[in-house]
Amino acid sequence: MKKLTVLAIAFLVLVPSLAFADIFSLRMGYFWPRANTDILTNPDSLWAIEFDQMSFKMSDYQGGLYGLSYEYFISNQISMALTVETYSKSRPGYYLDYVQFAFEEGDFAFPYEFYDGASITHAFGVSSIPVQVSLKIAPLGRKTRFIPYLGGGVGFNFWSVKLYGEMVNFADDSWVYDDPVLGEVQIYPIDIVNGREKGAEFSYHAFGGFDFPIGYRLTLMAEVRYHYSKPAFKEWFLGFEDFDLSGLALTAGLNYWF
Repeated sequence: MKKLTVLAIAFLVLVPSLAFADIFSLRMGYFWPRANTDILTNPDSLWAIEFDQMSFKMSDYQGGLYGLSYEYFISNQISMALTVETYSKSRPGYYLDYVQFAFEEGDFAFPYEFYDGASITHAFGVSSIPVQVSLKIAPLGRKTRFIPYLGGGVGFNFWSVKLYGEMVNFADDSWVYDDPVLGEVQIYPIDIVNGREKGAEFSYHAFGGFDFPIGYRLTLMAEVRYHYSKPAFKEWFLGFEDFDLSGLALTAGLNYWF
């Protein structure tokens, strides 16, 4: 409910008058990020590094999508739509190949295959709020019992990425543990991090779906929409490749026709 309330306030700011809107829509769906998690083909991808080193699963970052839309009809078959949706996921995870031990110099990461220590954990969060302007075409018009449509457009994606907790500093390889059985074992210091970066990135999208009338002013809608957004890091995550926030969304909703 809180997300829908925030979106409603955003629409009151973005749309100066409801009198010019032909349709108001409440939308709920499910989002599948396209994130490439192959570390071999994407060695500088934050997605790939997190999924390679940590216990995260792709299913952890698939989930609910909520939104609102206003649609203005230019003709019986063509309309313009303004849509705002929101997606957010944050999950805690642990390093798969390292455990930690505390020393006077600080906490250090030891290879999991040789040592039984405490988990090294941090949380990885992603959020995306695409604001989209679309051209929408209903080939059969809007006065039929079944109203298929398709369309596409552009917009801006307001995004954020955050990482907080414990991180293994693999860049510092100056530490060696003298194990009485294994000999010299390479270990790494553990840093406490609280990093966040956000911005607004140009995006585009394409979609198709249908409306099904259930009353004089109400229709149900079902839609498949593909978002493309790939912002570049400029601050905290500088050095990683562009962060892929593209993905596929399946959405259902309720339309009120003015």
